[in-house]
Amino acid sequence: MTRFTNADAVRQAIAEEMERDPNVILIGEDVGEPGGVFGVTKGLWDQFGADQLWDTPISEEAIVGAAVGAAMVGARPIAEIMFGDFVTLAMDMIVNQAAKLHYMTGGKLSVPMVVRMVTGTAGSTAAQHSQSLESWFLHVPGLKVVAPGTPEDTKGLMKQAIRDPDPVIFFEHKQVYGGRGGPAGEVVEVEPIPFGKGRVHREGTDVTVVSYLKTMHDSLAAAEELADEGISLEVWDPRTLVPFDYDGLRESIAKTGRLVIAHEAVQRGGMGAEIAAWAASECHDLLKAPILRIGNRNSPIPYAPVLEREVIPGKERIVDEIRALVR
Repeated sequence: MTRFTNADAVRQAIAEEMERDPNVILIGEDVGEPGGVFGVTKGLWDQFGADQLWDTPISEEAIVGAAVGAAMVGARPIAEIMFGDFVTLAMDMIVNQAAKLHYMTGGKLSVPMVVRMVTGTAGSTAAQHSQSLESWFLHVPGLKVVAPGTPEDTKGLMKQAIRDPDPVIFFEHKQVYGGRGGPAGEVVEVEPIPFGKGRVHREGTDVTVVSYLKTMHDSLAAAEELADEGISLEVWDPRTLVPFDYDGLRESIAKTGRLVIAHEAVQRGGMGAEIAAWAASECHDLLKAPILRIGNRNSPIPYAPVLEREVIPGKERIVDEIRALVR
């Protein structure tokens, strides 16, 4: 049986948008015939060839710089950062150019581009290939930040990102691709999903857990385990970090009275801190317990699996910390 995976979702969204608009191009290392290091773009070369898929040298600055320039003159480029850790080499292009050109030209120029950022650990990928850096981009006005966790959301939000007039940072977690390479799964029709609208993956009454990407799946597993103990979790996925659905989150907090934010990024200064600060200011009348943040410990990601599991939050840690919060 075929199944629709996150990798299929990315591939299908790009293919459908390339068919709809020949100005959509994909730029990156090995995105052509090889189909990318994770096989996500496999097969696109046969459909669209060198006109819409540009294989590049190993230079993140060149990849993003070419995308910025192409976007300014009418293209809709998708730049792939093979491992999100290496976006450090392209930060000037993203932060000082793409994010600011619309503002600095008084709206005369737009930069409609997507930076696909492969994020998180794949399991023992060590300190330089495992980081979750989404909080860096939350701090930059002019960027939109997307972090979907399900295939349907990934496809709909990718299509929306490609059509958006602004630069979009699009995070794809290695461990939720659903397999590397191989034939694509079934084709699922998904319309573009507007930014700024969260999604409840599981209804609950005792605790709202805000999570995204892989940690959202860990939170769903934690909800299953805690349900056996009589603790009901509502798992709420923002899907887009910028813009953020604060109204939707407030509705969930009003129902449960407790807030937990769980993500794979380092806890210090992460998305959880931003949500917690907002909730403390805007939802203090709804909260009946302290806000809890669960994130990566303040450490580089270890290579050894036993140490990696200690540093990165998984189902077990989410269960333990929520259990302590409720009881």
